[in-house]
Amino acid sequence: MKKKDILLIDCLIVVLGSLLFFFGIGSVRLFDWDEINFAESAREMLVTGDWFNVQINFKSFWEKPPLFIWAQALSMKVFGIGEFAARFPNALMGVITLLTLFHCGLKSEDKRFGLLWAGFYLVSFLPFFFFKSGIIDPWFNYFIFLGIYFFSKYSDDRQTKFAALSGLFTGLAVLTKGPVGFLIFALTFAVWLVVRKFKLDFRWKDVAVYLVMLALAGGAWFLALVLTGHGEVIKDFFEYQVRLFETQDAGHGGFLLYHFVILLFGVTPASFIALSTFRRKALADEPDSPNKGLFRWMMCSFWVVLILFTIVRTKIVHYSSFCYFPLTYLAAWAASRMMDGKLKFRGWQKGLLIGTAAFYGIAFTGLTLFDRFKDRLAPLVEDPFAVSCMDAESSWTGFEPFVGVFLLGMTIWFCVWFSRRKSLKSCLPIVVGHLVFGMTFLVCAVGEVEKYSQASAVDFYVERQGEDCYVQPVYFKSYAQYFYTHRQPQNSCDDLEFLMNGPIDKPCYFVVKDIPADVEQLGKDCPGATFLERRPGFRFFVRQPSLESVNDDVE
Repeated sequence: MKKKDILLIDCLIVVLGSLLFFFGIGSVRLFDWDEINFAESAREMLVTGDWFNVQINFKSFWEKPPLFIWAQALSMKVFGIGEFAARFPNALMGVITLLTLFHCGLKSEDKRFGLLWAGFYLVSFLPFFFFKSGIIDPWFNYFIFLGIYFFSKYSDDRQTKFAALSGLFTGLAVLTKGPVGFLIFALTFAVWLVVRKFKLDFRWKDVAVYLVMLALAGGAWFLALVLTGHGEVIKDFFEYQVRLFETQDAGHGGFLLYHFVILLFGVTPASFIALSTFRRKALADEPDSPNKGLFRWMMCSFWVVLILFTIVRTKIVHYSSFCYFPLTYLAAWAASRMMDGKLKFRGWQKGLLIGTAAFYGIAFTGLTLFDRFKDRLAPLVEDPFAVSCMDAESSWTGFEPFVGVFLLGMTIWFCVWFSRRKSLKSCLPIVVGHLVFGMTFLVCAVGEVEKYSQASAVDFYVERQGEDCYVQPVYFKSYAQYFYTHRQPQNSCDDLEFLMNGPIDKPCYFVVKDIPADVEQLGKDCPGATFLERRPGFRFFVRQPSLESVNDDVE
């Protein structure tokens, strides 16, 4: 393929990716916990000028290394503190990821394969949504993928530069989210060795190069912590990693096959097309294929991550998000074989695609009609907090249900057209359908959903910006009060006993979920708190400083 043609495709990917990923990322507020957590750490880097230590509420935060948070802090320095800046690094990574997948596919097979791989990643629901978020995983997954990809290149032709690049990117994954980045690589390597019947022909020089690059990229920050007397942060960090595997941390439990369901129905249409590859001897028809090695690495990495996070008791959607890379690769592999007549586009795959599109369309329509039926639903809901949140009012334009119909229609068109003439052109309907549906959902629905969850509390926090006060959620965990009040070090006290009964020197606002038991408990724990107001989902109280404490402060 000519360089001019490749450059043209690159430019088109950059333009399309930028339009899709950057549009609207500042229009919806960050969500508790993860989005606000990382954004707040970045904001505190700017407030304190300390870019070395990751902090929350101006105290050491040992759950995550700093690479992604550095990216957010740089973004906030350029664009200002806010939602756009917090999500900008992931939007940028979205464009980079599409370019990377196109070129990886181009080198492993051809232009068609590269476009299919990048295209499946772009249009599948969860991958598309994650690039418009402020969570850490798009960066983490990208670095793990490159670590595995370059090692697959090394295993094919034993060039030292590939071993070095593999170590570098695996190290960057560690610097982004911790040792689980190396764990995923190591487990994938172990499974790959089993598949190869433990045939090892590496050069020790290359192993050393890999380990040096891994240590430099992934270990330098941890070593710096030790040398500067912050070794306890590393201890807390590793204890936290172990706890994620052993417990349902943060209350995020789930059923055993949680991630199987998430990937099957959340990474559509790629997941349903990729199912054609999950059969015995999928490579039987291509014994000499140059793509055989990468296929095995992708298949190994997919099952490693899926099984690993099935075992982990903490169940969160993005824990299995690395699987988006191998799953979209397998979808591209299957689709290209369908186009060549080596695989069939099965009727059950069409049924899954059409049925899932119908489900998404019905669910979206139901969401827009929620206000009309919530009074009937409220008596059936046992959670008093959820019932209180239903008092919020959403505002829809009215055209949203038609987007679900559009998605269904485009999916049916794709299934019919692709069955008759399997080509890149026949994939256009499902690409347009998914992108229109995804963009509409993000622009129109996410902000409305926020009104029923955290908006009341966040509005209250924003109103406290610039006020010298304490703001403290009670009986529930949140990071929103830090980021949205623009908390400063002098207001960082979170000693609940002191705030409730101690000699405070400034007003303290308490935020309580609108649950009768919690409201009653606050009255017992803090008799001096005065009720301010109720908003959907929350009640707000204030405790004023006593005259004696104010005089003591003046003296």
